[in-house]
Amino acid sequence: MNEPRSIARHARVKGPRVFLDYDQQELDDAYDQAAYAPNRDELVARLQQASKLARERLGAPLREAYGPAPIEQLDIYRTRDAGAPVAVFIHGGAWQRGTAVEHAYAAEMFVRSGAHFVVPDFDRVQDAGKSLFTMVDQVRRAVAWVYRNAGSFGGDPRRVYVVGHSSGSHLGACVAITDWASDFGLPPDTVKGYTLQSGMYDLRGPRLSKRSAYVPFTDELEEALSPQRHLDRIAAPVVLIYGSLESPEFQRQSRDFAAALRGAGKPVELIFADGCNHFEVAGTLADPEGYSGRAVRRQMRL
Repeated sequence: MNEPRSIARHARVKGPRVFLDYDQQELDDAYDQAAYAPNRDELVARLQQASKLARERLGAPLREAYGPAPIEQLDIYRTRDAGAPVAVFIHGGAWQRGTAVEHAYAAEMFVRSGAHFVVPDFDRVQDAGKSLFTMVDQVRRAVAWVYRNAGSFGGDPRRVYVVGHSSGSHLGACVAITDWASDFGLPPDTVKGYTLQSGMYDLRGPRLSKRSAYVPFTDELEEALSPQRHLDRIAAPVVLIYGSLESPEFQRQSRDFAAALRGAGKPVELIFADGCNHFEVAGTLADPEGYSGRAVRRQMRL
């Protein structure tokens, strides 16, 4: 039976494949959360409101500088327990958006569970000379600062963990491939574990997508900042979480990274957040029994 004329007239013709089985529009959509999360704006507003309420209830965080640039500071939400573990949360925002103030929504969950919660600020890519290298260097230095200074705010440097979401999970995975001994004079196991939500771990797909309009990808950058290509450097367990309602690329990225880690003999756990889109996965970090909250508490032994 022929399609109705109205449907046939509006049917999109698939273009040439540019990556895997995607044409250009499909690939662009797969790296655009708005295409798969129609409630994005409402969810982002909800997380920002939750951050505001968390700051009101917990009080202003301790604000410390981890580097010389004005943006290179971090917020520390302290638990009452001395010698408590520390979670460093690296926020997302397509490398273009977000501040520490806007990403305090999970602070209460960690503080009430007996962990310090640290949220660093870092440059947006447009403020970093369009360089992801600068952003990765900043988050690595922030984590190194936390390790070296954990005792000053009641944290245990032997129990530092990294949590990320979206582009923050990409940055967090880049932290996981840091050569701590050579670059910082720190132990190889400076970070004891990673919980990465809805991230990107190989930059080939993003490079071919419309994200290249604001990130000038090069062969060097793609190779150096694709954590999936440097599995030998990963020295701590990794938990990967993705939602059933995420874009196909964000689902694939988590599955492929998990498979690569498993194949390399690295400890990894892959969690499928059924019924969650990209931003709903983020919200589960604030719930101690949510997909992300439960996973990170288990990893941190909270």
